[in-house]
Amino acid sequence: MQTFDHQVVIAGGGPTGLMLAGELALAGVDVAIVERRRNQEVEGSRASGFHPRALELLDQRGLAERFVAQGTKHHAVPIAGAILEGSDRPTRYNYTLGLWQAEIEHGLADWICERKVRIYRGCEVTGFTEGANRITIQLRDGRSLAADYLVGCDGGRSLIRKAAGIAFPGWDPSISYLIFEADMSTDPELGVRYGERGLQALSRLDDGRRVRGVVTEQRLERGDRPPVEALRDALVAAYGTDFGVHDVTWLSRFTDAARQAACYRKGRILLAGDSAHVHSPVGGQGLNMGLQDAVNLGWKLAQVVRGISPDALLDTYHSERHPAGATLLKHTLALTALNRGDDRTTALRALMADVMRMDAPRRWYAAMISGLDVRYALGEGHEMLGRRMPDLDIICKDGPTRVFELLHDATPVLLNLGQADLRPAAEWWADRIKIVDARYHGAIELPVIGLVPTPAEILIRPDGHVAWVGNGNTDGLADACGAWFGNPRQ
Repeated sequence: MQTFDHQVVIAGGGPTGLMLAGELALAGVDVAIVERRRNQEVEGSRASGFHPRALELLDQRGLAERFVAQGTKHHAVPIAGAILEGSDRPTRYNYTLGLWQAEIEHGLADWICERKVRIYRGCEVTGFTEGANRITIQLRDGRSLAADYLVGCDGGRSLIRKAAGIAFPGWDPSISYLIFEADMSTDPELGVRYGERGLQALSRLDDGRRVRGVVTEQRLERGDRPPVEALRDALVAAYGTDFGVHDVTWLSRFTDAARQAACYRKGRILLAGDSAHVHSPVGGQGLNMGLQDAVNLGWKLAQVVRGISPDALLDTYHSERHPAGATLLKHTLALTALNRGDDRTTALRALMADVMRMDAPRRWYAAMISGLDVRYALGEGHEMLGRRMPDLDIICKDGPTRVFELLHDATPVLLNLGQADLRPAAEWWADRIKIVDARYHGAIELPVIGLVPTPAEILIRPDGHVAWVGNGNTDGLADACGAWFGNPRQ
């Protein structure tokens, strides 16, 4: 059968795969997705929305309003039974946007369709072979694809990760939960309650009639296709009744297992999203972390594929995102432990709630759970180095604009807020970097850190993170440009 040729193939068309495909297509890369579903429909009310940093990433590409118009804003930040105030987070998106995964996927799918991304639907990757410079990817229907790079965005049981021989160490599950959507004959006990082993939570769906719930099973069970009888047993154990549950339209199982790929890159194979890290959904960070993986990887992979940067640039994807994933796993382990309802954990949860209501811990936690506190290790210097660039309101020669609007095309930005002439130092990268002279008055506020002095010059990567900070001079600028955006002299 015919072999179809692409520069990058992505296995998996969920949120992470869609976002990565859009990033690559935006950079002019021939990218294709292999997705086993025949359409973009999602079973059940999975993944309940975006945290602030994910909304910022979407805004950096001009996409945020597509989703904000559909969702519900929640400024509160829950932890350990406490509801924290989150509206003072220094971002335009100081809220969690409630939006089901179905709407999220449809929105991202529309975006990549606009960019003419090829999707092989109703297909699965069954294996791949690596040559000297290319990868041949086998599909279940007998077709094959050829690509420079293959990215596994195919979930926690990732075939790509397993076939590549990438280890997946971590913590085995200790508890299992059932998540469901159904009708109930009697009024359920809505809200959250803590059982001996974990939490139970019941709420109404948007129709005001049907129920969405999570219940903890009395012993660890396996398999993501549990029978309805397992749901009835779990409800009776938790509430003393199954509330006459019937017409179960969605029932799935998850555990508190926490695992992370030992490496996010092995030669021409890369991993992102759940393929790289799995954990309990407590905290709602999984989808958001996947989008951050995709935006960090997309521009780097595009530059390597296009010959702008050396292959070694892809190593920075692992060095930056693996620590972020490791931190996420430990946080979800802690949050899962706090959800137990025994006397000792209940006392600990009450203590944690009191601590988190204090201003400094509250600000730290709100930034951490939002993804706003990530700082990549790019060296010593200004507090902004390695952190996400705030969306400042600036004045350019053409009038007012925002920093994120400058990033819509995923081109690096050299923002000149001072008087220095940056063009001579950056002239070798003039076709790769957008140099913007602008005015900005005032200090800059960073999450957790607070107010910091405004730099005179800022080099911003396509993912919105600061790669270099100047103080009225160009010391180190050429080195930063060469490290991140290739050496034009070669």
